[in-house]
Amino acid sequence: MNSSQAGARSGFSLSRTSYSMIFIIAGGALFLVGLLGAVIPGLNTSLKASIYDLPILVVLIGIILFLRGGVQFLRRARLSSEVIISGRTASQFFFNNAIIIALLVLVGVICVIQPMFMQVTVVLDIFKLASPRLVIALGICFSLIIAGTDLSAGRMVGLSAVIVGSMLQNADYGHLFFGKYIDISVIWPILIAIGACICFGLISGFLVAQFKMHPFIATLAVQVMVYGAASLYFDMSPNNSQPIGGIRTDFSSIGQARIFEGLFGLDKSFKGISILVPIALFFCVLIWFVLNKTVFGKNVYAIGGNREAAVVSGVNVYVTILFIFVIGAAMYGIGGVLEAARTAGATNNYGNGYELDAIAACVVGGVSLNGGIGKVGGIVSGVLIFSVIQYGLQFISLSPMWQQIIKGAIIAIAVAIDMTKYNKK
Repeated sequence: MNSSQAGARSGFSLSRTSYSMIFIIAGGALFLVGLLGAVIPGLNTSLKASIYDLPILVVLIGIILFLRGGVQFLRRARLSSEVIISGRTASQFFFNNAIIIALLVLVGVICVIQPMFMQVTVVLDIFKLASPRLVIALGICFSLIIAGTDLSAGRMVGLSAVIVGSMLQNADYGHLFFGKYIDISVIWPILIAIGACICFGLISGFLVAQFKMHPFIATLAVQVMVYGAASLYFDMSPNNSQPIGGIRTDFSSIGQARIFEGLFGLDKSFKGISILVPIALFFCVLIWFVLNKTVFGKNVYAIGGNREAAVVSGVNVYVTILFIFVIGAAMYGIGGVLEAARTAGATNNYGNGYELDAIAACVVGGVSLNGGIGKVGGIVSGVLIFSVIQYGLQFISLSPMWQQIIKGAIIAIAVAIDMTKYNKK
């Protein structure tokens, strides 16, 4: 037994079954407490003014804990038979989850300052805000897993938004992009916008794969090209760089429609879940499948873990890198389409800085800048963390300058943790 194992063994151990049952029981207890708070009319009425939808949020937290315990219980045969509880494992847990713990503290502070934050509508708005950014982050994770990056993501979002928005305006809008109405099916502008992004993704992939150019430099060059192309298109006469508006409702509904509105008639104030949420979940499942169940996904991890070993193992690095940037570009294009539909408008500055938020969210979610490590679940967590921070700090009217300082500090801490883990290996 080595020193680390001995340190871990200095505490006590729980069987995996007992460990799972703690989560299940805690989740069930929170579920019941929240449910009682939500359905007891007198209690709910008297406290409603101060706790808003806290009981419902407690129910949701209970469900999450219950599901976590259930998953641990069902996978107990594949996981270690016992869980060591000690000072060392506790400190390791806090180290690995420092960002999430900091987020929970921040949410607690925001709730104390502004209790209205404890509303289901706030949670749903955060999900809506996070959905397009999640799609973009899922696209950029491929380049990060190979220890690269992609600085062109944000500008491709803008390019995609401008293209799709320019072709899908109402016939009676006063300032049509082309000076006349274009009667076209919604699907074609979407495909054209995504296709344009893929073309630039091919350029990035070619520069990296063919010339072994560092992705930072290659995508920086492509970022400039994309912004130039989007600006030229946006400046075409008769539009002359005017913001694109008057978006057709059959397109804007892709980003503004809601599902489960007035669910079960329990609460008429429930405005439903944005359609963007299931769309983002679909892409989560899709990217999870690509990364974990396909040869391409395994090649991505292999290149990120050890490029030379991947070459020796027969991985076609050239083609894999090319597809990494093509898939990423397609995801940015989809993100741009969703942003244009969500806001029912577009300019060439859409998506500006999104690439930095996406990279930061991936790193916070556990994607290593040193390559070879990254999970879809972590990326979802990272995007939600940044969305909660952004929404929450705006909710309490914190100065934008302070918001930037807090976001920068979180990024620095996340990268420091990542580097510490890497240096320990």
